Amino acid sequence: MDLEHGKKPPAIAAAELCSLKDKLVGLRPVLLRAAAVLATAVAAVVMGLNRQSYTAVVAIVGTRPLTQTFTAKFSDTPAFVYFVIANGIASLYNLVVLLTRRCLVQGRAQHLVVHRMDMVIMVLLATGAATAASMAELGKNGNLHTRWNPICNKFGSFCNRGGVSLVSSFVGVALMLALNLLSAAATSPRAIVAGQ
Repeated sequence: MDLEHGKKPPAIAAAELCSLKDKLVGLRPVLLRAAAVLATAVAAVVMGLNRQSYTAVVAIVGTRPLTQTFTAKFSDTPAFVYFVIANGIASLYNLVVLLTRRCLVQGRAQHLVVHRMDMVIMVLLATGAATAASMAELGKNGNLHTRWNPICNKFGSFCNRGGVSLVSSFVGVALMLALNLLSAAATSPRAIVAGQ
């Protein structure tokens, strides 16, 4: 309204604006880390509980069908086991850093240790997600050259839950990458000189 009548709105003090900006910048890594905890925990739990059974008729003896039950579970594939372990480790690490962040990140040396550990966790997450994605692709499409048939046509729920888990894990990788970029910017020599 004031702008319509030719009056200027009250100016926000520059110090208040800088203080608000510093608070928001300081909150960004906390929010990214909390989102990474959530994404990696969801990925680990969904894949860890992923199991489906399928009953098929394998033969007919007289008039009586013989059936066999086939079960798909994450623990049958080493890539999925690695995926669950990697996401569990990443979730636990991020939770510990969140809970102890005031104690851990006080000086430059501690900040560098957390930054390097963030890189290690990001690589662990990325390799876990990549190995699980390659096995998921094999389960969905099979490999006709080696006569490995696709299984997702018979274990649809298993594949769908695995897909949700993979997406959640890749979101966790992206969040860890963003954390690493913020951490690298905060530990760069220019950021340290500008902060003094």
